[in-house]
Amino acid sequence: MENKEQPSKEQLILAAAEYEFLTKGYDGARTTSIASAAGVTHAMLHYYFRTKEQLFERIVDEKFRTVSHAMFNIMGDPSLPIMERIKCGIETHFDFIAQNPLLPRFVINEIITRPERYEVLHKRLESFVKNVFKSLQDEIDQEAALGKIEKIDIKMLFISIMSLNTFTFVAYPFIEPLMGELMVDREQFLSSRKAENVEIIIRRIKKQ
Repeated sequence: MENKEQPSKEQLILAAAEYEFLTKGYDGARTTSIASAAGVTHAMLHYYFRTKEQLFERIVDEKFRTVSHAMFNIMGDPSLPIMERIKCGIETHFDFIAQNPLLPRFVINEIITRPERYEVLHKRLESFVKNVFKSLQDEIDQEAALGKIEKIDIKMLFISIMSLNTFTFVAYPFIEPLMGELMVDREQFLSSRKAENVEIIIRRIKKQ
C-alpha cells in the first residue's frame, strides 16, 4: 500500500482557516480556533502567517485564481470551437462552486460588509480578465458576422454565467424544502441544473 504524503502544517492551517472564514466570515473568524482545528499552536500559526489579514488574503487569492484561470484558460483556448469553449467555461465555473458551496454567500457578505475587498480582487484580476474578454469578444464578433452565432456582449455573457451558476448554490438551502422530489438526490439535481444552465446560455447564442 502506498504511503500518502501527509499535508504540511501550512496546508493544515490553510484548510482550517478556509473553513473558519467561509463559515464565520472575516470578522467572526478566530486565529485561535484555526490553530486548534489545524492541530498547531497559535505561535506556529503566526510563524506561517503573521496576521489574520494575511491568512485571509492568501485563501481568497487562491480561490479566485483557481476559478478564474481554470475558466478563462478553457474559454481562451483557440484550439477549441468557440461554442465548445463557452460550454466548458460554464461547466467549469459550476463545478468549482459545487466543490466550494460556501464560497458564493461568503463573497457576497464580505463585499457588502467590506467593499474595499472588492477593489483588491478587482485590481489583481483586471488585466488578465480584460485580455480574455477582448480576445473572446473579437472571436464572437467574427462568428456573428459570418452568421454562425448570435452577437452578444462578452461581459453580459459572463454575468449570465455567474448569475445562473451562483444562484443555484446561494438559494439551495431556501429552495430545497420547496422543490420536493426534484432535490431528493443532491448530485442528480446539481447535474441537471448544470445542464440546464448550459442549455439556457447556449440557446441564447446559437443561431436559430
